[in-house]
Amino acid sequence: MNPLFAEFIGTAILVLLGNGVVANVILSKTKGFNSGLVVIALGWAMAVFVAVFCTAAASGGHLNPVVTIALAVADKFPWAQVPGYILAQMAGGMMGAFLVWVVYYKHFAETACQDTKLAVFCTSPAIRGTFGNLASEAIATFVLVYAVLNMAAPKVGLGAMNALPVGLLVLGIGVSLGGTTGYAMSPARDLGPRIMHAILPIPGKRDSDWKYAWVPVIGPLLGAVSAALLFTLTA
Repeated sequence: MNPLFAEFIGTAILVLLGNGVVANVILSKTKGFNSGLVVIALGWAMAVFVAVFCTAAASGGHLNPVVTIALAVADKFPWAQVPGYILAQMAGGMMGAFLVWVVYYKHFAETACQDTKLAVFCTSPAIRGTFGNLASEAIATFVLVYAVLNMAAPKVGLGAMNALPVGLLVLGIGVSLGGTTGYAMSPARDLGPRIMHAILPIPGKRDSDWKYAWVPVIGPLLGAVSAALLFTLTA
């Protein structure tokens, strides 16, 4: 498989299953309605496991722009390939969000709350505050990337056999650190779907909360680069 296509399809699968479990839990009249954060965390963990397992052999299974940047900072991935990977990941995130909209189309119409509809696509803080929200995203992503760097087998990223540990890692982050901002940890998971929320014909939707949109981009970037620098200094 071409590495860029692998990153595209892998990120699409990641967001389809990850945002899909969010839709199943929070949209009205679904089979999983109101089943809680633990179900969402488990769903996201399995989404990461499946997506990384399917793509690791072809592309390293980054599936996240800040993971790609962190691997480049740690000299585990060539900088020349970073832009292509990021574009593929962002496109994949948008495709995954589109597919979630297709699957749950009728449930969006049955859901009255505008904030709930937005939450299927992207994250928002439980308590809004710039420093705290930024710190939450940075710290969660630091844990993700530092652990990934320490378990990465090949030079380009994760080996397929490391897909399960990464899934368990995301599960741990979700249940421990996910209560503040929803642990986006990736522009492809948050910004890409947020763009789709803005352009898709979702009945009764609100604005896409662009005032907050930079937090799940800059926070993860700060956390990822910090993790890569620490890894490099201590390796």
